[in-house]
Amino acid sequence: MALKYVDEVSLQGKRVVARFDFNVPIKNEKITDTTRIDSALPTINHLLKEGVSKLILMSHLGRPDGKRVAKYSLKLVGDYLAAKLNTEVILTESATDGGIKQLLALPKVKVVLLENLRFHPEEEENDPEFCKILASYGDVYVNDAFGTSHRKHASTYGIVQYFKDRAYGGFLLKQEVQALTKITETPTRPFVAIVGGAKISDKIKTIERLIVAVDHLLIGGAMAYPFLKAQGKKVAKSLCSDNDFELAKKILQQSSAPKMVLPIDHIVADSPEGQAQSCTSIDIPEGMMGFDIGPKSVALFKEKLATAKTIFWNGPMGMFETEAFSKGTMDIARALADIKAFTLIGGGDSVSAINKSGVASKISHISTGGGASLEFIEQGELPGIQALKFGL
Repeated sequence: MALKYVDEVSLQGKRVVARFDFNVPIKNEKITDTTRIDSALPTINHLLKEGVSKLILMSHLGRPDGKRVAKYSLKLVGDYLAAKLNTEVILTESATDGGIKQLLALPKVKVVLLENLRFHPEEEENDPEFCKILASYGDVYVNDAFGTSHRKHASTYGIVQYFKDRAYGGFLLKQEVQALTKITETPTRPFVAIVGGAKISDKIKTIERLIVAVDHLLIGGAMAYPFLKAQGKKVAKSLCSDNDFELAKKILQQSSAPKMVLPIDHIVADSPEGQAQSCTSIDIPEGMMGFDIGPKSVALFKEKLATAKTIFWNGPMGMFETEAFSKGTMDIARALADIKAFTLIGGGDSVSAINKSGVASKISHISTGGGASLEFIEQGELPGIQALKFGL
């Protein structure tokens, strides 16, 4: 069954309850990055322009663990939305506030923002009664929260059963699904994936899926060291758990292992705060730790990327937050911007790296969900999207 989106139906006069991802960073009572709210605006504006009678917005913020925590209130989000939409946005006391029904009955009320869903433990528990309460607010359900659609939570999964043939995806969800489907189903070749980050165990399923599908799999970041050690190279004090070492050995035994490209030189130091030094050898000197890929590795990776027509990147090439260890990640980011290929950044730290490099506008698609994008690549589907397609 095909997934339907908001632009394929008329929602005029309908009460729409919609899940977004407004999980934005807040510091000193200010939103420091509004990207997630901004990316929801096309769907919100479309719904209001369509003439919905009421728009009930839902989201979580932070990890309050089922308790009411003042710093995780959606008040600042509501204020920002009101300014952007040029309309009043009423924030409720809670997601299950007894006065919500009366509020929705008032003719002048158009946009309502439910207080943080995760103030209720029932949200993450996918509690049936909680799902029923949320569903009672609307005639139609819209999910535009790709970043949380890999969770079987009440607002992204359980709620859908109450909207048979009345559940739709938003524009952001549509972009994400279309972009990721290009990677999982019909990548134009050569297809090259770049995977970095700290642990193999965090991305083992992604690596196993990609190594079969790609023409080259470039491995950077701390993730490279267990693979190098498994090949008999010296990694000295570099991050390399026993578990990751064992996983690396298993992956290297697979028939697709020759597709893997590992660093051949490094930027090292004796500690994260230590002086950065160039290590021109594949072996890391005793007492040192690897913190970035070196210039020869960058050149090798660029060579593999040069002819690519599809590129997927998830995870930095080193500890890029520290200037001395950022060059490898920044060089790869800029290389991607210059290649005529479909380029997809799979959320998480890679997005921060692309933004820091200043080339974000030259990337074909930057995913809003790190965990969700990886799970989509692993499974080819997400629970929240599956629910939209088939109900429950």
